[in-house]
Amino acid sequence: MTRAVRLCVAAVALAAPSVASAQALVCAAPAVVPVPNADLPTPDQPQRVLPIGGYTLAITWAPQYCRNGGFTPAARFECGSGNRFAFTLHGLWPDGVGKDWPQYCAATPILPPATVKNMLCKTPSAQLVQHEWAKHGTCTGLTPVAYFGKSSRLYARLRYPDMNALSRGPLTVGQFVAAFAAANPRIPANAVRVTASRGWLDELWLCLDTRLAYTRCRAGTGGLAANASLKIWRGGRRPR
Repeated sequence: MTRAVRLCVAAVALAAPSVASAQALVCAAPAVVPVPNADLPTPDQPQRVLPIGGYTLAITWAPQYCRNGGFTPAARFECGSGNRFAFTLHGLWPDGVGKDWPQYCAATPILPPATVKNMLCKTPSAQLVQHEWAKHGTCTGLTPVAYFGKSSRLYARLRYPDMNALSRGPLTVGQFVAAFAAANPRIPANAVRVTASRGWLDELWLCLDTRLAYTRCRAGTGGLAANASLKIWRGGRRPR
């Protein structure tokens, strides 16, 4: 397309029985990109310049995010305006060698509009794009373009099982992880952590080594037990 507004449509919709790609189902990037606020360390989230021991690729199940907060102004682009997402790219997080992780490693200016716009159909929030660079990207030694390029390539390679069928349950975390690993032969099941909001699928945290190869997650780094029950919200904002 030659228009300023970019239209991203996935080749496979959620309802399709085949494995689906990671791209947005429908996403029209705005012609005028919102300008994010600066994202800075705080007493609760201080600067930590530490060695990198690995990475976490975090992806968010958008229907659940919109169910929880889709009526806020910050969520309007993702959850309204005709856009439709499945899994979105939360970010690529450097992990530490020990229990703490590096964050806010360097002061950073507001990202250029072109950088933000390029990410909006993957990470559908200008403020979240700024946050991911400020908190996590500044610790990688990369430029913003290189950092977002790496996370975008990892995200684009992900594939998903039939989320519509899985949502009809009953389902455990272990069963979901097995289905996800089967759709992604390069990702072992022990590299996947699942988080939930009151039992509803929230995010996947995928563990990588320092070379960005998927690897077993370290013990005690979060995620639900394999035998925990899991529900998947397919669409809409506020189910009964």
